[in-house]
Amino acid sequence: MATEKVQERCAGGVCYTLTRRRVRNINLRVRADGSVAASASARVPISYVDAFVAARADWVRAAQAKAAARREREAAEQPALPTKQAALAHMQALCRAYYPQFAAICPGGHMPKIAVRDMNTRWGSCSLRTGTLAFARRLCVMPMPAQEYVVVHEFCHFAHPNHGPTFWAAVERAMPDYKQREKLLKMR
Repeated sequence: MATEKVQERCAGGVCYTLTRRRVRNINLRVRADGSVAASASARVPISYVDAFVAARADWVRAAQAKAAARREREAAEQPALPTKQAALAHMQALCRAYYPQFAAICPGGHMPKIAVRDMNTRWGSCSLRTGTLAFARRLCVMPMPAQEYVVVHEFCHFAHPNHGPTFWAAVERAMPDYKQREKLLKMR
């Protein structure tokens, strides 16, 4: 596969990133962060792409305004995150409450080390090698049933390091309503 050629351009008051790739049409989009991206075949002259973007400058500005409003709305709806220290204390207390249920499967039979990180793509993780359960700081602002689900989920990884059927059976034994709790994480 040929590498894509990327250029920063401005046309009609719109600054955009042009990516050359195998496409039939000129594609123009405004990303969630408000940046503008165009893609076009290498056969399309740069002047034609610039004219295409310039002709759609009003649409781009309207789309950027919508994206900015969406970001502001989401930021206003997002509860303030606790400090890392407060989040760690909270998650340690929650894990201590569930530890007796999982003591037999924890490495060395000891309470695992608990960590809090700024994770954007996960709610938690389990390291078998270090015996550490790590949780996203943003988990602390989720409903308590969802937090408890993530704690149970990660504890179960000490016995089942994958997401196979035996893992899910263990989660269900520990928390029969885990599916409803998991849905709470997907709502935000």
